[in-house]
Amino acid sequence: MHTHFYAILLLLGRARGVGIGVVLGFLLVFLAPLIVQAQPVAFRFEKSRTRKVQLPFLLQRNLIIVPIWLNQKGPYNFILDTGINTSLITDPTLRQELNLSVGGQFLVAGAGEENPLEAFHIPSVAVSFSQGVAAPSLNFLMLSEDVLNLSGYVGMPIHGLLGADVFRSFVVEVNPVTETLIFRDPATFKAPRGKRWARLPLDMEGRKSYLTLPVQLNDSLTLPLKLVLDTGAGHALSLETTSDARLQLPLQRMRSQLGRGLNGNINGYLGRVAALQLGRYRVPSLLTSFPDAADVAQRADVPRNGNLGFELLKRFTVIIDYTYNRLLLRPNEKYRDPFEHDMCGFEVLATGPNYRQYRVLRVEPTGPAAQAGIQTGDEILSINLIPAEVFNLTQLSRMLHSADGRQLLFIVRRAATGDLFTTTVRLKRQI
Repeated sequence: MHTHFYAILLLLGRARGVGIGVVLGFLLVFLAPLIVQAQPVAFRFEKSRTRKVQLPFLLQRNLIIVPIWLNQKGPYNFILDTGINTSLITDPTLRQELNLSVGGQFLVAGAGEENPLEAFHIPSVAVSFSQGVAAPSLNFLMLSEDVLNLSGYVGMPIHGLLGADVFRSFVVEVNPVTETLIFRDPATFKAPRGKRWARLPLDMEGRKSYLTLPVQLNDSLTLPLKLVLDTGAGHALSLETTSDARLQLPLQRMRSQLGRGLNGNINGYLGRVAALQLGRYRVPSLLTSFPDAADVAQRADVPRNGNLGFELLKRFTVIIDYTYNRLLLRPNEKYRDPFEHDMCGFEVLATGPNYRQYRVLRVEPTGPAAQAGIQTGDEILSINLIPAEVFNLTQLSRMLHSADGRQLLFIVRRAATGDLFTTTVRLKRQI
């Protein structure tokens, strides 16, 4: 096979410490024209008279997980993500399993501190959802290594991300409460009316969508900020301070490892902005990540101030309409839920055959878990005398965000010795 190498700038990272725990963010893929030249409308309804289709999804770790079939095999779990312009296969074992052909070889430079990663252009993959939704021929980028380990982060097998092609093909409605998607034919879609719906204009640049929203940074400063609409980011809001000299870190903040990108760790700060305005809705005390400029800012293809993630969007029924460049939002029962950071002070990775074994990946040096003696590498065996395997990773994450001052009894197994260790952690709001 004759292979060519191309230089591509790609920013793809996992931001953690925001929203309901470790979160996925900065999913902004900037690819060469060779990759992004797909048909204008990739997906279609297989029955010509179909006007809409309703599909189930799983909301895990603030991410929209959909089952799809590739070349008539599956199902495989993909994250539905407005933040990427070309769909991505993160599990390289699919290349052999599906006998995928390779159209080109690439070096990708991503968020983080390490060297570029090898990736492959995978042309002409047949993609289908249930209920008669399909793309006969879709281009993918496939990573040579599963460096993001999305499966361990989400707590279930994750094989990749679906991006702009879905949203260019349909008007997409997301209901986070019922965990249902509705794909609608843009030609026949009529926007809902009613005072509870906020209508926000989207700016389409390249194959991604942007919102310009008033963000109240503090009591005296409100700025209109340009934000990527990013359903593949599990945090609420991320701001890049180098994008505007007036964007300063909040006085109350905490240093944190925000996540891991393709090429290493993403570092920065966690803090809060006073409020963000979404049309008629004012969202106060919004938990916000502020990544270091060296890790992310210089990798943007379009000037912007940050991105808006699904920890915020899940509080609404969301309609994304690329045809008429608009976002429609209606508050749901999650609307008044507070924005909380992890109150325990550690990050957990799901492992094992069913992703129900939990290992401590990192401990905040001054957090409650560290003070209770929990160490990196510990395996969590039980919480409050309930076996850890009873909980999925989303349930475990909710518990660690549950209430300031709540006490949790942990039994853990030390990695080095196999000894059991029992301790009590008192949750503490740190930001």
